[in-house]
Parts: sequence; C-alpha cells; structure tokens
Amino acid sequence: MEKRKPFIAGNWKMFKTISEAIETSEQLVKLLSGTIGKDVMIAPPFTALYSVSGIIRESCISLGAQNLFWEKEGAYTGEISPAMLGSAGCKYVIIGHSERRQYFGDNDETVNKKVRAALEAGLIPILCVGESEKERESNYTFSVLDKQVKKGLEGFSLDDLKTIVIAYEPLWAIGTGKTATKEQAQEVHLFLRSLIEKEFGDKLSGSIRILYGGSVKPDNISELMAMPDVDGALVGGASLNPDTFSKLVNYN
Repeated sequence: MEKRKPFIAGNWKMFKTISEAIETSEQLVKLLSGTIGKDVMIAPPFTALYSVSGIIRESCISLGAQNLFWEKEGAYTGEISPAMLGSAGCKYVIIGHSERRQYFGDNDETVNKKVRAALEAGLIPILCVGESEKERESNYTFSVLDKQVKKGLEGFSLDDLKTIVIAYEPLWAIGTGKTATKEQAQEVHLFLRSLIEKEFGDKLSGSIRILYGGSVKPDNISELMAMPDVDGALVGGASLNPDTFSKLVNYN
C-alpha cells in the first residue's frame, strides 16, 4: 500500500478581514515555499476566498471553504453553493464541523447532503466527526462515531469516496487547550479506519486520510503524526498565525 501523504489543514473560522487574510496568505506562501511531500490547505472565511486564491495559486497551499449548501442555486438567502466555491478557487470544503453541528443545526442527514453536493461539484469533502466530553466519559465515543460516519456516508459507493478526507475532532479538545493523547487519537483513528474497511473495503480504508483536530500545536504535532493511523491535522486557532502554522506544516 502506498504511504498516505500527510495533510495539514488550517480552519480560520470567523477570523480575518480580507486585508488580514491577504497578509497572512502572503506570509504563508513565503514561509512554506520549500515544503514538499505534504498537502497543505487553508480555509479562510467566505469573504476572503477569492482574494486568497490568487495569492496561493502558484504555491504548495490549496484553498478550502468552511461550509457549503447542498443546492446548486436558488432562493436560499445567505447560503453558498458548491459551484460558487469552485469558482472562487476552492479545492476542499469542510463539512459537519462540530461548531456547525452545535450552533447551526447541521446533523447527519444534512452532512450527507453536503458531502454529495461537494463530490458532484468536484470538491474534496473533509468530513468532521467527534464526540462530546460527556459522551466520552459515558463510553459512547465509538457508537457516536459509528453513527456519524455511517449516516454521513450513507448511499455512497466506493468510487464516490476515493477523494474524501475524514477529520476526527473530539469536541472536548476544540478550543479548550485539551488535546487527546497520541494513544487516544490512534485508538479512534484505527476504529475509524476499521469502520471504513467494514463499510467500503480495504482499498479505501488503506488510502483514506484521517486527520486529528483539537488543540493541535507545534509542540504536540510530531507525537500525533508518529501514530500509524494519524495522517494529518485539522488546525483551528494555531492556523491563524503564519509562523505557528508553518511550524505545524514543517513538523519533524
């Protein structure tokens, strides 16, 4: 089996005006100019996507969006279609982030629709899954993830999913400073990979990249990436600073 290429993704959430996003992107292009052997993505807010796209076009950095709507067009005030993201230069789109599920009503059914819409538009979905602190303490981690993955990918074929990325983000570790230990991350990533193998076969389970998200920083990324089933990181707060994010990308 060919080794999975490490993937470091930055989710800027609701931070940075257009001018701030341009400045950060320009710095990242310089800092990451010598990067090889890794995939890198940044997901600015919608307002900055097109501006950032022009800056990173010739670099090692790809553009992602933080969400999308599943319809191609229509009377959906405030929503963004897959085609709009593609025309802004996006290659990736984050789907089902815990903050979308927590604050904006995303659920397994709508996540499934969004994954399908992304794939049909030629975008690569980063499907986010994760359990709350209460669910982990009650030993429900695996049952929660089982449902999120099965429902999120229901109705898809192996061929549909060959580009998809999964991000495991324990809710208790997002923005809290808490991080899953490398052993906790590996245990869950192995479970997710085994679940993909059971549902779709070993070809997909061997190639699919599973990212860890939850207070990833330069001082803990190396030990996380040393785990056999951790293929990268979905980074929140630490992706907002170009120096910090470049250190994450260039971990040893």
